[in-house]
Amino acid sequence: MSYLNGQIGYRDEMLATRSIIKKENYVVLEPDGLVKNSIPGYENCDVTILGSPQMGASFADYLATVHAGGRNAKIGGGGIEVFLYVIEGGVSVKNGEQEADLAQGGYIYSPADLPIAFENKGQEDAKLYIYRRRYEALEGYKAHTVIGNANDLPWLSYEGMDNCYIQNFLPTDDFGFDMNMHILKFHIGASHGYIETHVQEHGMYLLSGKAMYRLDEDWVPVKKGDYIFMDAYCPQACYAVGDEGREEELVYIYSKDCNRDVSL
Repeated sequence: MSYLNGQIGYRDEMLATRSIIKKENYVVLEPDGLVKNSIPGYENCDVTILGSPQMGASFADYLATVHAGGRNAKIGGGGIEVFLYVIEGGVSVKNGEQEADLAQGGYIYSPADLPIAFENKGQEDAKLYIYRRRYEALEGYKAHTVIGNANDLPWLSYEGMDNCYIQNFLPTDDFGFDMNMHILKFHIGASHGYIETHVQEHGMYLLSGKAMYRLDEDWVPVKKGDYIFMDAYCPQACYAVGDEGREEELVYIYSKDCNRDVSL
């Protein structure tokens, strides 16, 4: 069963998938084929694990559908930092320092000593993207709670291009943070300015649109609802593509480790 599209039983066509698994290189997961994972703490939620160390990632991220009354009383803490983003619907969150009601586009980052709790107090389902990572402490610096909404963040020109924009969720000049979350938006026909090859990893969830994505030596078609993991040094870039009369900008949220030297 693929719970995200409600497909059960036999298919009319031969079994096939767009998912690609190249561990410690890159992974593409399409929604068809994702299964529910039973995870302690998630109550009245449908959760699937996306990126994980088993894939080669230094983090874990998740897609969670939170039904009415759904909740989790403790995510993170004990050295694990957490980022939570509301794709659809809304949830209430708190972490011991702050609490807030997050609507679509809302987010919270919680440092490694403060676990997050969330609850869906409404009647409609909420859809969340959740990221966990072991924090890399740096002497003299400390992360802090950040709460906001992507709809209130400025769109900044991405590397000088006028048809590609970025939003930064966390401070970009504070060494207290060892990771960041961003949203990239490409107009139809826009692309990266070059094929990137860098030490940082990415976990990426496509919020809208379609693209041809260069991953290692492959050009891979991806679209809204797909998940991509890119390991360190995986060559990467994309072109946003669209259908005539149904053009939709390519938009995706992605994680990036940053602000730290290489451990030897």
